[in-house]
Amino acid sequence: MKKLHLLCIGLISMSTLYAQDISDALRYSQDNIQGTARFRALSGAFGALGGDMSAVNINPAGAAVFSQSHASFSLINSELNNDTQYFNGTGNVNDSNFDLAQGGVSFVFKSTNNSPWKKFTVGIAYDRTNNHDDNWFAVGTNTNSNNFNNTIGSYFFDLAQGLRLDEISAFQNETLEDAYVNIGSDLGFDHQQAFLGFESFILDPEVDADDNTNYLLNVAEGNFNHDYTFISTGYNGKIAVNLATQYGDDLYLGVNLNSHFIDYDRSTLLFEDNNNAGSIVTDVEFENNLSTRGSGFSFQLGGILKLTNEFRVGLTYDSPTWYTINEETSQFLGTAGNDGEPFNISINPQVTNIFPSYRLQTPSKITGSAAYVFGQKGLLSFDYSSKNYGTTKFRPENDFTGLNADVSDVLTTAATYRVGGEYKHKQFSFRGGYRFEESPYVDGVTIGDLTGFSLGFGYNFGNTKLDLTYDKWERTDQTPLFNIGLIDTATINRQNSNITLTLGFNI
Repeated sequence: MKKLHLLCIGLISMSTLYAQDISDALRYSQDNIQGTARFRALSGAFGALGGDMSAVNINPAGAAVFSQSHASFSLINSELNNDTQYFNGTGNVNDSNFDLAQGGVSFVFKSTNNSPWKKFTVGIAYDRTNNHDDNWFAVGTNTNSNNFNNTIGSYFFDLAQGLRLDEISAFQNETLEDAYVNIGSDLGFDHQQAFLGFESFILDPEVDADDNTNYLLNVAEGNFNHDYTFISTGYNGKIAVNLATQYGDDLYLGVNLNSHFIDYDRSTLLFEDNNNAGSIVTDVEFENNLSTRGSGFSFQLGGILKLTNEFRVGLTYDSPTWYTINEETSQFLGTAGNDGEPFNISINPQVTNIFPSYRLQTPSKITGSAAYVFGQKGLLSFDYSSKNYGTTKFRPENDFTGLNADVSDVLTTAATYRVGGEYKHKQFSFRGGYRFEESPYVDGVTIGDLTGFSLGFGYNFGNTKLDLTYDKWERTDQTPLFNIGLIDTATINRQNSNITLTLGFNI
């Protein structure tokens, strides 16, 4: 009943309840199509090539390159290795998972008359566009003592300042669980977090009066030991309906109508302790859980032109993706210390905050491509993409004015460069590729540049092809533990390696 009660009130007072941040804008705006083994072997440099089910997701005109109906499906094993550095502490997590990367079919209908429209294709394809499985931890002694910003107490302190005491505290005879629900639904996320800080004794009012709006921290300045764990699971997926055609001998045109979906879960847990002289609160445990589900729509327009029999160019426009997103959160906060006598406080509401749905518009993207085909011997291909992450918009805009301004200031235009090559010998194909993605952040370090390479080979049985690819990428991030208060960062060196197996066959 508490969950339903929160939902109903939330829909009435929706403008006060949002708790999104810039990381949400970026998480659903980036794409990293897993795709077929051949696609990955060329590091995704397929915009001017086509003739591959995952290439259709880069340039929808690529389906018209198929000479006959084609289908494929791919399995992938991904391994993620995260090395972290947090002040004087280090950590390492290695994790792997096995899943379906893509599946699709394209039907080719050749013209039977003398029309310049040589053929039409109709297809449907599923691709994972981003993998959210992630796991890392940061442990160390935070010595960055600067206005108490090196303690989780600063998170609650920053959110509480300016809020009335009677709006962040439980009424007489009201349980902490009921107060947590009522404050969250009636007054919003900031008030709810300030309530946790006050009722856990992290905060004290300057004046014990209902209209007090200034607060004191019950922790003393000094060093704080932190043990922070981050675990996320899920993915972004896309189902594309493709229509493509070939005009004459040299021009291919296509369109994709894409249905997107989001499945994302995240859990973070922070343990903090200190023995600073004068600290009343010495131990804090703070857990946050997030569950996100969403759906969206986008479209793509693309073309491929053969300038000569060997040289071809491609151009693709990816529209923004228009998402509708629903989120749920749950929290736990525990504190311990001594205020004349030892105390131990736990606030475990065991309820789920159900936020009203919001809309997210991701940036559009332009991709230019060029490829040179050496007859039946091989090819070289290059793709360049540009996406302005600063144009990401949360909607309704009146509810997200400040956040949208922050997105515009913090995120920027990022380019992606991909190059790939293939050499054929009899039934064998040998492939390799390289890619470089610029940071989407203005500072270039919150999420760093990405570099990756790929190697693969394939064997052609005739109507059936079997492809295997190994690829690896790495980047270094400076990730803050929280986006308010305790914003000190953990340095994370991320390395992701994948083995992809694809079975493709003509129909």
